Amino acid sequence: MQDSNLPGTELLKTVLEPLLEDFDYWFGRSRNLLETEQLSFMSHQEQSDLLLRVKQAQAELNTAKMLFAATDQQVGIDMTTLAPWHQLVTQCWNVAMRFHREKEG
Repeated sequence: MQDSNLPGTELLKTVLEPLLEDFDYWFGRSRNLLETEQLSFMSHQEQSDLLLRVKQAQAELNTAKMLFAATDQQVGIDMTTLAPWHQLVTQCWNVAMRFHREKEG
């Protein structure tokens, strides 16, 4: 059994845990927006496709969080997994900003 006070373990807990929580928060907000609003600048299909991608990312994220917890925070997540999540969150931020700009205008 490994010592849970190893610097790598603390680094994972310090960096990865809040990152996963951030993804969880932003995917949840994005899903709520996409499920409750009709976005005038997106077709129904585009909005549905984006919502489906958010739901898929949430499922992947939940799996990653469960594995992270089950391994006592000993497991990291590959950048090939994190990068698409980051791109999706960025896309969702852009959609939300545009929605709020158009709502105000």
